[in-house]
Amino acid sequence: MDTVHAQRVLGLISGSSLDGINAAIITTDGVDVFEFGEAREIPYDDELRDKLRWFHHNYTSAEEAQKQELENLLTQAHATAIRDIIDSDDKQIDLVGFHGHTIVHKPDEHFIYHIGNAQQLADSIGIKVVSRFRQADILSGGQGAPLSAVYHQALASAIEKPVAFVDIGGISSLTWMGSNGELLAFDAGPGNNAINDWVFKHAGQHMDYNGKQAALGTVHMPIINQLMRHKFLAKHPPKAADKATFKDKLEHLEGLSLQDGAATATSFVAEAIAYSIALYLPEAPKTLIICGGGAQNPTLVRFLRQRFDSTVVKTASELGWDASAIEAQAFAYLAARRVNLMPATYPFTTGVSMPCICGEVFEPK
Repeated sequence: MDTVHAQRVLGLISGSSLDGINAAIITTDGVDVFEFGEAREIPYDDELRDKLRWFHHNYTSAEEAQKQELENLLTQAHATAIRDIIDSDDKQIDLVGFHGHTIVHKPDEHFIYHIGNAQQLADSIGIKVVSRFRQADILSGGQGAPLSAVYHQALASAIEKPVAFVDIGGISSLTWMGSNGELLAFDAGPGNNAINDWVFKHAGQHMDYNGKQAALGTVHMPIINQLMRHKFLAKHPPKAADKATFKDKLEHLEGLSLQDGAATATSFVAEAIAYSIALYLPEAPKTLIICGGGAQNPTLVRFLRQRFDSTVVKTASELGWDASAIEAQAFAYLAARRVNLMPATYPFTTGVSMPCICGEVFEPK
């Protein structure tokens, strides 16, 4: 291994909520974060989003040519995003952390299926790429998620403990840091997927922009009570969920109006997070920090604040961070840890049998 030193790393994440690509630059040695660089959200074009949504439902029956076409489109979209950032940035990018796009993740079966060709990406941009972060964890007995805990720990180094992050992407995940340096992470429940799927099905909208539909609706508590009986919520950590985990329960929303369904789905996300914090954290956090796409939904943030008395609920943006960039930054951080041979997951974050170095390195040809 070369001497550990700080690098400018570009991280990219393509989430299951199908919003698009999040890209962010940080300067890090895999331990400390020295500088935050540019961050961008690059929405998918309609063709790529529609093909991804179709593939999520039909990946088992899709022909190999269809799979290759979609993977090429996704990889090219990431390459274009990287070039655009490089063209507008006057500093060198040393390394890229490329998550790719998860099509299916079955944590209990230790199975994950990603698309995104890391070697093609490295060859296209001429920069070393680290990818396939989840596979090593799964092969070592872990569930492959959540992966951002070590980055949250680095961000929160100066914040009074205990503190917790809730990353609301397609799924909601929790990272808790205790007063004595303890670290715990697990998926807490549904996230943006629950809301996005509802408004797409009933209004053709890709998401509930600014939580507007939910803000105008009424939460149906009998349905919330049914949704909260989901077996995943009763499972003790470590645990991870995927896009399909809550799909069957969300059928309880059918019959509601667009706005009432959005309000009830949004309330379910908040209720599941509050329940997980109350039941599974060793000590209540003094501060709960909301990041991910959910931090940009004021209705969801309001619902979360209503569920806590002694815990201060803040978005990452209120603490001076870019809330929507944190997950992309996390994969930049994980890429730096990989090239410096530092573990990314632990038994108390993913259930892996021992601390695990995650990711594969792809050198440009």
